[in-house]
Amino acid sequence: MDFNKAALEMHESHHGKVGIVSKVEVKTRDDLSTAYTPGVAEPCRRIKADPEDVYKYTFKGNMVAVVSNGTAVLGLGDIGPEAGLPVMEGKAVLFKEFGGVDAFPICIDAHDAASVIAACKAIAPTFGGINLEDIKSPECFEIEETLERELDIPVFHDDQHGTAIVVTAALINALRVVGKKMEDVHIVLNGPGAAGTAIIKMLMTAGARDIIAVDQFGTLYKGCNSAEAHKNWLGEVTNPRQIKGGLKEALAGADVFIGVSKPGILTTELCQTMNKDAIVFAMANPTPEIMPDEAKAGGVRVMATGRSDFPNQVNNVLCFPGLFKGALSVRARDINDTMKLAAAYAIADLITDEDRSEENIIPGAFDPRVADAVASAVAKAARESGVARL
Repeated sequence: MDFNKAALEMHESHHGKVGIVSKVEVKTRDDLSTAYTPGVAEPCRRIKADPEDVYKYTFKGNMVAVVSNGTAVLGLGDIGPEAGLPVMEGKAVLFKEFGGVDAFPICIDAHDAASVIAACKAIAPTFGGINLEDIKSPECFEIEETLERELDIPVFHDDQHGTAIVVTAALINALRVVGKKMEDVHIVLNGPGAAGTAIIKMLMTAGARDIIAVDQFGTLYKGCNSAEAHKNWLGEVTNPRQIKGGLKEALAGADVFIGVSKPGILTTELCQTMNKDAIVFAMANPTPEIMPDEAKAGGVRVMATGRSDFPNQVNNVLCFPGLFKGALSVRARDINDTMKLAAAYAIADLITDEDRSEENIIPGAFDPRVADAVASAVAKAARESGVARL
């Protein structure tokens, strides 16, 4: 099937993918007077008296803003807010279809962090949460950190943490397959941008102790003097043996390779230098760092990609609909590490001991159990960690 052609036809025939559907009928004079003036003044007065009543009388409690400035759209790069709008519409569709969460795409013409922050703060009263999407690094770090600190609704950069949660879930099960423990394995991550950095943080939260990050210049280590602040931080907190060099040096004896970088960076020969029962997550899209057959030829036992045409697809749709559903259900102020780790284990634990195998370490994108399992785990973690208001 020619998906490019089909997508153009879909978007043109429907003029996009989302719209507004009224929850109430307005067919009579009484309907009009209740939905709008004069009746609508009463919920306005109630909310003015108690701002928390906005959750009772409006859609805020189940509405997420999908915010992007179009600076890092899919694999297309900085294409601008208008060109990024089809992606944000698609994200809103996935929120609704997979999690029952209402979401609205908001593409803003703002390239610097301060402008994006200001725009999000300005629209925050309307929404129960903000999902940041396709905002380039390093600005995305400052934007998310500032909004998390200054807003009292959950803010979540899916490109970072959605990816990190699903990777962690898949690795939990991959390690179960090969009989290794998170705290014992040597992990190499290639591509420490926004997603890669979040993956490292999430794996450390899950117990990983031995991680090496590799960028286009080589391994990150203490004093590596990168031009990017987050990479200097990674050099301080990872690479416990201070291995220097490139991917070849980092991979020698490694148990796990995680790629969020570019096609072809990993070879069969490099896989052969990894430890026995090696795990490879090659998630560059549409072409992974190594194709599954090439990795298997190098002795890799468990292989995952971001593609739907291979087993073990690492797909963010397993995370964000249920995550926000759970956070919104308890009116969480934040989405913290406890909630993220709970989401990862909820996804991983849907694969039973009987069903888990080298080619089945993570649920499929259309598994109907996922969103509710994640939502339940996230809501429970929010209560236990003190960020739930219900």
